[in-house]
Amino acid sequence: MTSSSNADQIREKVQQGYTAVAQTSSSCCGPSSFSGGPDEDHLSAKQLAESIGYSADQLAQLPEGANMGLSCGNPAAISALREGQIVLDLGSGGGFDVFLAGPKVGATGRAIGVDMTPAMLSKARANIDHYSKSTGLSNVEFRLGEIEHLPVADNSIDVVISNCVINLSPGKQQVWSEIARVLKPGGIVAASDMTLFKPLPQEAHDIAQAFVGCVAGAILIEDYKQMVQDAGLISVLLKPKPEYVQALMNSGNELYRQIQEVLPQGTTASDYVTSVAVAARKPQSCCGQ
Repeated sequence: MTSSSNADQIREKVQQGYTAVAQTSSSCCGPSSFSGGPDEDHLSAKQLAESIGYSADQLAQLPEGANMGLSCGNPAAISALREGQIVLDLGSGGGFDVFLAGPKVGATGRAIGVDMTPAMLSKARANIDHYSKSTGLSNVEFRLGEIEHLPVADNSIDVVISNCVINLSPGKQQVWSEIARVLKPGGIVAASDMTLFKPLPQEAHDIAQAFVGCVAGAILIEDYKQMVQDAGLISVLLKPKPEYVQALMNSGNELYRQIQEVLPQGTTASDYVTSVAVAARKPQSCCGQ
């Protein structure tokens, strides 16, 4: 269990890191100040998004600066949204997935982003006018808050999405309990996150933690699944998405280059680390509840 003081330190470190991302429009996992600075071999934010399934059409409709290369999956969750749904994005950053979700849920729906970093909120809110003018919709909003304490009412959300954020939380179990709280009965969560197939050697673990985002805080995939189930969600499915880590390794990403250097001979970072698609559902009310 993470102590209160350690949890506060982790949140402060993450907030400082993502404030820098917001101010520089560089990502922690792609072309980034976190990962040693961009160079010609690194994937651009657009290339990284395309490598994990976002289409060129989706990316073209985004306001400038909304895509900072912070995603590690989740495009299928956006595509499956329906008219009239209320969708909540945890750790919404510059609004990347919120701005994609808005047209899917339409005028009768709503897309809400929550982020704890004021600089990210400012960046996202600054793009609402562009979004409204280009879509004719006024159905997105961004709220300041921690994902461990969501500023959202009980049983009010149809779909929760999150993209490469929950692993950063020092209180992951509480995050999943909050997801279960805000979902309507029968509501679903479709998240992408970082997990481990097996524990990283200590030196590689220390490198990962130093980079603030991406692999920092990642836990074993079986422990992650148990955490979702312990929150009371059902139909829990975790599907590894190795193409994300492989794309970053192939690009010469600094984080994965450093991790690779300290791994046992004959192994690669993708033997340990993976992006994972997480799907689960809140049970329908029953038995008089």
